[in-house]
Amino acid sequence: MASTLSLQADILADCACCNNDFLQLHLSDWSSAFGTLPDDLPPKQPFLDRPGILVDVAQVKSSLSTLAQLASFLAASSPHSGDWLQAMPISSCVLRLDDEAVRIGVGLRLGLTLCVPHKCHCGALVDAQGLHGFVCKKASGRQARHHALNDLVALAVVSAGILCTKEPPGLS
Repeated sequence: MASTLSLQADILADCACCNNDFLQLHLSDWSSAFGTLPDDLPPKQPFLDRPGILVDVAQVKSSLSTLAQLASFLAASSPHSGDWLQAMPISSCVLRLDDEAVRIGVGLRLGLTLCVPHKCHCGALVDAQGLHGFVCKKASGRQARHHALNDLVALAVVSAGILCTKEPPGLS
């Protein structure tokens, strides 16, 4: 509304039907909550939205009780953290997640329970969120994720027309 205010005034100049009481009431409420407005309203809506959003973010952050909740909130609210949800599932480019991968990805993002607490074969206790698997040296998934990432990079390089060899023997 703020960005088109001058256009609205021009269109409705000859019309006696609208004095925009709603806008004035809203601007008055905004000023009492967040401070005085400039004489000319900025043409972008985020100017009016941002102060309220910052108050909401501060309220949510203050309600978090553990460091894990705070870490999850900060990770989820960081720029581009949800971009993977917008990726096209292209099977030919190995860009398709199975249902279990989506379940785990969404569960990690929301801090949900992913497994039953148990003892890992390395001896450590695994909590219900299952985060231990990301750091366990004996986790079978580490090798699989490593090889899957290598395969994805090799496929991208080959599809660009460049010859490549994945981890040639004798590197280490």
